[in-house]
Amino acid sequence: MKENFEFTLRISSQSNNLVELQHFCTDFIAKFPERIFKSLYFTSFSEKLLISLIKKDNLQMKEVEIWEHVLKWGLAQNSTLVADPNVWSDNDFKTMENTLQHCLPFVRLFSLSSKEFSDKVRPYQKLFKHQFYEDLLNSYLDPYYEPGDSISLPRNIEIDGIIDSKIVNLNIVSVISRWIDKVDVNCKFSHLRELYLPYKFQLLIRGSRDGFSPREFHNLCDNKHNTVTFIKVKDSEEILGGYNPLKWESSNTWGKTNVSFIFSFKNKNNFKDTILSIIKDTNNALNFHSVFGPCFGKDLLMYTCTGAADIDFDMTEVCNDCYEKSIRERGKFPMEDYEIFQIIRR
Repeated sequence: MKENFEFTLRISSQSNNLVELQHFCTDFIAKFPERIFKSLYFTSFSEKLLISLIKKDNLQMKEVEIWEHVLKWGLAQNSTLVADPNVWSDNDFKTMENTLQHCLPFVRLFSLSSKEFSDKVRPYQKLFKHQFYEDLLNSYLDPYYEPGDSISLPRNIEIDGIIDSKIVNLNIVSVISRWIDKVDVNCKFSHLRELYLPYKFQLLIRGSRDGFSPREFHNLCDNKHNTVTFIKVKDSEEILGGYNPLKWESSNTWGKTNVSFIFSFKNKNNFKDTILSIIKDTNNALNFHSVFGPCFGKDLLMYTCTGAADIDFDMTEVCNDCYEKSIRERGKFPMEDYEIFQIIRR
């Protein structure tokens, strides 16, 4: 298969009757892109085949490398062009723009770091439509600049050992990690940049696996500090949660801290209406009730109506008291599952 992969790939991409084989080939390339992108025959790919590869969310390659390979492919289609864009004429740029016009929308340039943008994209400014380039440039210059709806999230890079979750993906993990470390907290584009993954998220409890009672929560999470709680709202894609830098306890006291926060996501692939709420009443940041679950002040609560430690949680509720703003409409909501992770710096 390895020896004949180029032939298999070409044949499958040329026939509408070999859809399953096409999917197999593109999935294989998504997992092992260097075998194809760095091969001698990469530049002879058809435009259709190239697009089928670079549009995949799970393409396991750094975005700046994808950009470089797309440029390499474009140059190969125009043998009269030299590699250095600094010596290109306006006609040269127009030629390259026409060659790459269908490929450019699938390169996630907003995922690049500011240095990658400056070094690798800025020299090719004339390839892009004016408004697109202005949006891209402003995303690096102005942290409050609003991203458009059509910008794709970073690719779903598979990194072993970061998190084992049924609720969230690495995009959410990256955003939470930025909030914890106070990295680009106010930047409207931070969730679109390359994934920020300085921590391993070690699973302490999953309700559907370990149980939903206060007793199970305290048995598995007490005395564990630096934890992130994720709650999946039932019959919805909504995700709520919070960060607790302190140890969970069964002391029936309040936890005091100025760095905890709570949050909500509409779903794990939509960050437009994400809410981050910082603690304001630092004396009542966490509720360490012995028969409650993870509770953040009086704002995000998990408990039982009976007050018994061995009964499953039947009350999950959002209020607005100790944190700056409400993370969803106030009131009770049904919980499908919850997970708590301890973060450990890698």
